[in-house]
Amino acid sequence: MWRSRVIAARRFRSAHANAVRGFSHSISDSPQSHSKVHNPQTLASYRHSENFRSIALSPQSNSIRSFSSSSTDSVADVEASADNNNDVISAVNENENNENFNIGEIWNDGIREVESVFETEVFDSEKPESEKLVNEKAQEVDIQGLERVISLLKSNNGDIDDVSRSLESIESSLNDMNLNLSEEFVVRVLETPNVPGENLIDFFKWAAGGSSNQEMLFSVTERSLDALVRAVSTELRKKVAYSLWDLVKEFGEKDSSVVTTNMLNALISLFSRLGKGMAGYEVYNKFGDFSCVTNADSYYFTIEALCRRSIYDRVGLVCERMLSEETLPEAGKVGDIIYYLCKGGMVKEAHSVYLSAKKKQRYPPQSSVNFLITSLCDRKKNDADAVHFALKMLEDLEKPKYAIKQFSCVIQGLCRINDIEGAKALLYKMIHSGPPPGNAIFNTLINALSKSGDMAEAIKIMRLMESRGLKPDVFAYSVIMSGYAKVGEMKEAFKMFTEAKKNHCKLTPVTYHTIIRGYCNIGQYKKAVKLLEEMEKYGVQPSTDEYNKLIQSLCLKAADWVTAEKLMEEMTKKGLHLNGITKSLIKAVKELETEVDVKELLEKEAKVMELEREAKETEEVSVEP
Repeated sequence: MWRSRVIAARRFRSAHANAVRGFSHSISDSPQSHSKVHNPQTLASYRHSENFRSIALSPQSNSIRSFSSSSTDSVADVEASADNNNDVISAVNENENNENFNIGEIWNDGIREVESVFETEVFDSEKPESEKLVNEKAQEVDIQGLERVISLLKSNNGDIDDVSRSLESIESSLNDMNLNLSEEFVVRVLETPNVPGENLIDFFKWAAGGSSNQEMLFSVTERSLDALVRAVSTELRKKVAYSLWDLVKEFGEKDSSVVTTNMLNALISLFSRLGKGMAGYEVYNKFGDFSCVTNADSYYFTIEALCRRSIYDRVGLVCERMLSEETLPEAGKVGDIIYYLCKGGMVKEAHSVYLSAKKKQRYPPQSSVNFLITSLCDRKKNDADAVHFALKMLEDLEKPKYAIKQFSCVIQGLCRINDIEGAKALLYKMIHSGPPPGNAIFNTLINALSKSGDMAEAIKIMRLMESRGLKPDVFAYSVIMSGYAKVGEMKEAFKMFTEAKKNHCKLTPVTYHTIIRGYCNIGQYKKAVKLLEEMEKYGVQPSTDEYNKLIQSLCLKAADWVTAEKLMEEMTKKGLHLNGITKSLIKAVKELETEVDVKELLEKEAKVMELEREAKETEEVSVEP
């Protein structure tokens, strides 16, 4: 009994008319005659299914005869010996004695089990209408004509620089084929792979324009034009891209309904990849003319195309419109836009894009955020607002402990704009919450404090640095010494110098230059010369510049040409050469001092002679009676 249910359901699945013309009462004696029927042992496990057990079929007596309306199915007579299946039939429940056969109940209650057993598919009558429509259109296409057109388009190498190939030659070949054009035919041609793009364009022009001796059956539709754009936009050839754009403009001006946003986006992307930014911008400006609505990809591809050619004046306009409409692409593309804008120096516009993306919870990649923070703190711009934007962005970092570079850039930016308090606050925040600051960050703040003259706070930051297990480097000592020397506190500067020599076996020329210049500024030249002599003991070789500046100070401020000459002789022994200007300065001071000595001598002689004359006159007066 169960076999009759299964066979009936299997035959009913393949019927197009959903009709069963008749049944006879017998059990098939050849189970192998049907390709989908399993043996009784395999199907016995399904006989207790609730759906199958509830289906009432006619008692089995003779045979089952099933018909199908399909042209490929013939009447199937399946007979089996009842004696060979007694062990299966005996397992059927009492419902097999019912006299009614309800084929609708078979389908509604048992189709899921039947499909599971035989791996059946939904029959043709339940296929989507769109699929039926496509099949009907496919039957209308002239396959032979399609193959001839494809062969023609592929036979040409597609070399658009070959002037011998012209549109007229393709038109003549196509006209000779007497094709029956339809939308499906044209789309089939356009979707064929490995056809040169310029050939597809020529074919489309011919199909849409026709010739004088051909009755045209094809008019440009959105589907056909979209297929052309998709096929041609994969080729990176400039002339093909411009030809495609001219064709789209031509049909769009005739009927804007055939042009879609996706087509224009594909064209902008194509021009972007070709490095034709203004061409992409031209497509962008045509959205309104073709009644198309710009979307996120429209803005992204346009900004990308313009930035690749550094056309940043147009980028600002596109970016402003994108933000005003609050139409942003997905997070990854937002990151690309931020990168493009920062590379072009449009950091504030990039920050506006970041804020808009944050508002929509489309967080760009961390690498883009890091690059934006670094760009906002660019030393060339030195923009206070941009630096404070970057400071605010530090709060949005997902993993601040790994953003030491970004924190360092912000502290440097705050110090450059003289926001020392903000830099100190950020330093203490890093100490408390991370990332832990290193020597570079401490040195940046110490340098800023020293330049501003707040030496007490600079010393405090250096001691904080030591308390965290960091050893102040020579740079830190040098900037503090420079701060003290600037205000003339050479005693404190020399203390820092002594501490630096104690903690570091080798100092730098900058350290010595700082302390020497400090002593020269207050007129203590002997200490300055002494420091110059001891430089070599601490691994520092005095440079020509160092000698030159000290000699100039001795000549101009102290007029000590004697010490200057000694230093010049010392330079000669070390293989260093003093420049001509400084040599002339030593000679001039020496000559000036000689002239001064002669003048003083003459003045003394004149004074003596005057005294002698006065004394003689006095004697003469006293001799007179």
